[in-house]
Amino acid sequence: MSNPLADMEKPEVIFAIGTNMTECHPVAATRLKRALRSGAKMIVADPRRIPLAEAADLYLPLRVGTDVALLLGMAHVIDREGLVNREFMEARTEEAEAFLEHVRQFTPEWAQSICGVPAADIERAALMYARAERGAIYYTLGITEHICGVDNVQSLCNLALMTGHIGREGTGINPMRGQNNIQGAGDCGALPNNFPGFQPVTDPAHAKRFSEAYGREIEAVKGITKVQALDRAAHGELWAMLICGENTLVSDPDRDHCDKALRALDHLVVIDLFRTETAELADVVLPATAWGETDGVFTNTERRVQRVRAAVPPMGQAKPEWWIVAQIAKRMGSPGFDWQSPQEVFDELCSLSGIYKGLDWEKAGTAAYHWPVPEPGHPGTPRLHEHDFPTASGRGKFVRVGFRDPAEVVSERFPVWLTTGRRLQHYHTRTMTGRAGMHYFVPEEVLEVHPDDVAAWGLQDGQWCRVSGSKGAVEMKVQANDRSPRGTVFCSFSFGDVPVNVLTGAGYDPITETAELKVCPVRVEAVAR
Repeated sequence: MSNPLADMEKPEVIFAIGTNMTECHPVAATRLKRALRSGAKMIVADPRRIPLAEAADLYLPLRVGTDVALLLGMAHVIDREGLVNREFMEARTEEAEAFLEHVRQFTPEWAQSICGVPAADIERAALMYARAERGAIYYTLGITEHICGVDNVQSLCNLALMTGHIGREGTGINPMRGQNNIQGAGDCGALPNNFPGFQPVTDPAHAKRFSEAYGREIEAVKGITKVQALDRAAHGELWAMLICGENTLVSDPDRDHCDKALRALDHLVVIDLFRTETAELADVVLPATAWGETDGVFTNTERRVQRVRAAVPPMGQAKPEWWIVAQIAKRMGSPGFDWQSPQEVFDELCSLSGIYKGLDWEKAGTAAYHWPVPEPGHPGTPRLHEHDFPTASGRGKFVRVGFRDPAEVVSERFPVWLTTGRRLQHYHTRTMTGRAGMHYFVPEEVLEVHPDDVAAWGLQDGQWCRVSGSKGAVEMKVQANDRSPRGTVFCSFSFGDVPVNVLTGAGYDPITETAELKVCPVRVEAVAR
């Protein structure tokens, strides 16, 4: 997030797109509710009429996979109506005039023909956001899990740069992180393209520095993604894998391919709290401690660095992940893993990462710092981009993007759009919530279908249906409700016995290799059980 969580209560206009925040981030969403009670206006763009849409002043029910078209239409209106923040653009951006010339071809009427949102509502959304003194954008995986995920994010950044809604209180581009420490994992270098602190691995200077720090030669070459790793495993080009804290078999797209890849490995090691579906395929399962049994550091969605402290002793033979990984490395003969405590691990991170350089174990214990903290004595940076951007010129760069269809589109054979997501009652793959009594509230997976489609397709509420796509089929019960529009159905991927990701994975973003989990053409038909 560019802005702290506290700023969620301060926008004049909130633009929430591709985020079912009240179900996926219910605690953070309470701040938006406070903002609305204080008079803020909210625009919600989502294919489904999610609970957040019920509280919106303007709801934009766009077709799945058409975010870029909607955002181009909004940018066109902002330029056409003279609402561009010229002072901000001239002082702090580049490529502005080329971008404005680019968006002049994308009228609201053009956008309507693609995304299905009335042109008048596109215009109204653009005017609301651009005229606000403080406009803030919030998004989650509904924006990124597409073959055009990068284009979607860049389109949102373009809106913020056009209006100057960045670097100030109650503004910003704010992606809500999906797990409690996913931000911290990226900070530590759990990415194929970055060393810790988001230092590009392709920079020879960074490679030299980390080679010296780690005591072995590191090439200035980008590593492979998980998508590439599974592909190589399936083709016999990768023989061993360690999976830590992820139920890959259930959460990843193209489940059949994933299952084939994991089974093809000579050796699979899984580190987890429970014996998940993925752990069932492992040659070795190493039990990890849960958050309440662990000392360490989490960095949350607002970049706040904070200590976690063990409240109870570990069960059985469970150990912290850092200790397990270090022990494996030492037994493999790798130097540099002689840590005796999580403090030593964190202090090493601070010594190598520019955004953590001013932190240490004690400062993390105060939970008072947002990175970057570039030097000792620095107060931290709750709000990014107040004075410049992390580019060579220090300016924000407009990016010209165009609309493209999803990897697969509806057809006579597969005439229905399927989109997937999470539910309030079950977190991700139910590794924890499925063992914590939450099944009482949602005991099984269901397919949400509009009541008119239930009747038209010969289905019955509460009865079984088969959902088929180009990659496979899965069966589940029908739940008739009008949350999704006609022609679009929804389910979660939480239940291992209903492997929805058998259907997904037709395409990937060419830059991030993020799978298109939010768009999948399917056929829905009744089955007898």
